[in-house]
Amino acid sequence: MKHLKVLFISILGIGAIVTGYGLHNHIVNVRAARLDHIAAPAAYFPPGAIWTQDISHAPLDPQSSTIIAWLADAGGWGFGKMNVDFSLRVLQADASTPRVPFREAPGFGTADSDKISTIPLPAGGGLEGQPGYQCPGDDSDCHLIVVDRSQGKLYEVYHANYADGALSAIGLSLWNLNRIYPPSGRGDQCSSTDAAGLPLAPLLFNADELAAGHIGHAIRFILPNPRIRAHVFVHPATHAGAPLGPVTAPPMGAHFRLKASYDMSRLTPAAQVVARAMQKYGMFLSDGGNMALTAQSDRDTNAKYTDMDFGAHDLVDLKVTDFEVVDFGTPIRLTDDCVRNP
Repeated sequence: MKHLKVLFISILGIGAIVTGYGLHNHIVNVRAARLDHIAAPAAYFPPGAIWTQDISHAPLDPQSSTIIAWLADAGGWGFGKMNVDFSLRVLQADASTPRVPFREAPGFGTADSDKISTIPLPAGGGLEGQPGYQCPGDDSDCHLIVVDRSQGKLYEVYHANYADGALSAIGLSLWNLNRIYPPSGRGDQCSSTDAAGLPLAPLLFNADELAAGHIGHAIRFILPNPRIRAHVFVHPATHAGAPLGPVTAPPMGAHFRLKASYDMSRLTPAAQVVARAMQKYGMFLSDGGNMALTAQSDRDTNAKYTDMDFGAHDLVDLKVTDFEVVDFGTPIRLTDDCVRNP
């Protein structure tokens, strides 16, 4: 299983580089205006989910300043800047959505993955960075994310591909949208479609939220593997993938918060919406890679990033030293012995 977990994190970093720069390395400068008719999307989980908790006044970790200083000296965010990748799609399904057979591809992560026989596949949808459901090659992440609120399910699939009338993948996490998960999530030592074992969809911000002027949840961020503490994780993460950093590096699952003193006037109106969420809900370290933030693709939203005047480089003013680390308790040593929560 360890080779699969390394694959999860290393390929995600490569895919973020390719899709982030190949498909979305641009800044749109059309207009900065809130679209008042766009409502922020409904929360994925019930009130009380850990990624919707206000941590603006939560105590700092005793090592916060040490971690931030080390990370700044190590190069900060991937590529040294807080860039944004827009390639992950979040598809909506309901009771009428066609379902297709699901097959376990060679290398399927049996211990960490859920077992299903069929999966909803919305018409007109696609994989991460793709217009359809075909994965272009082994060097692509090809995440598939499908939300079925009618059934209370969130399907997150890793390295998916549709062929011969069925969808295959090497990893699948099925989340219960009606459940408030404990700090150990789907189970300690268990990975997901992110190395940290966290869900993807609830931590992605999107164009509809920017249009509404409010993001009501924490945000996913990633760092290069050498800048993540090796062999440990902290809740709500349940796994650590293949980080390589020393004890002064942040552990997988670390909760960062933008300082309350940060001068918002440096940012565009849309970027300020993201920054305010970073102050109130923070960011969770979720995987290894070079594109620091991940936003949902606007292919499947009502608003568009062109309406928001928001692009891949609009948060580069945010440096590592503008953040602090929320108290994360005692790190848990990685053993890879996945024990799923009932």
